[in-house]
Amino acid sequence: MIRNALFAGTWYPKTKTEIEEYLDLKTQKTDAISCICPHAGWMYSGKVAGKVYSGINTAETYIIIGPNHTGNGAPASIFSEGAWKMPLGDVEIDSALSKSIMQFSEFLKTDTQAHMREHCIEVQIPFIQYFNPKVKIVPIVLMSDEFEVAQDIANAVAESIKKTNYKTMIIASTDMTHYEPQQYAKKMDSLAIDKILQLDAAGLYSTVKQNGISMCGILPATAVIIASKKLGAKSARLIQYSTSGDVSGDMDAVVGYAGIAVK
Repeated sequence: MIRNALFAGTWYPKTKTEIEEYLDLKTQKTDAISCICPHAGWMYSGKVAGKVYSGINTAETYIIIGPNHTGNGAPASIFSEGAWKMPLGDVEIDSALSKSIMQFSEFLKTDTQAHMREHCIEVQIPFIQYFNPKVKIVPIVLMSDEFEVAQDIANAVAESIKKTNYKTMIIASTDMTHYEPQQYAKKMDSLAIDKILQLDAAGLYSTVKQNGISMCGILPATAVIIASKKLGAKSARLIQYSTSGDVSGDMDAVVGYAGIAVK
């Protein structure tokens, strides 16, 4: 199955030179097990995501887990074979790793419809391709918001990575608070970010639910924290936080963006 890029030239730039405007190529790189990155249009969130990808050593395969914004497809969907056509070249699906994850998961279903018009994974790929043109990906999108599903997928991802003999990284694609006043958004997001930095998946999930935080990728982030701990994660670092208001100047209804690396 081939998926064509839908958001090139609108949500993110098409050329390598334009992508460099969002990167910090002088920053020191470190290893990471996983990252949490925003997925809005790069005009608003690109500097945050670019800072994350600039500061981590690249991997051969990226498992990218994001929320299903479209409502299409299965509740937990994996794009298991084929390629995504992107401006910097085709990106092959790591079908062997995809199949392994499927074997370990009760909830994941092979499904392309959930991915065809979804932006949360596509906007991550140009950053990844910039640093590794031969990268492979495993795209997963989640419509479910049940903690049990996060646990299941985290286990499937972690167990499958343990069986690989090449470097693999997990990305949780998520924005934070949506369309709230700047100060309120920052307050709510700090509650969620604190739990992520503590690698407290259950605490993150309950904090978001109990406070009504409109973090769209709560389940992907929860799953990635659980998987990362299974893979030996000991710490997390906030690389950058900002809001759409910092760019637009409109502080009345902002979206929050957090970039976090997990080691």
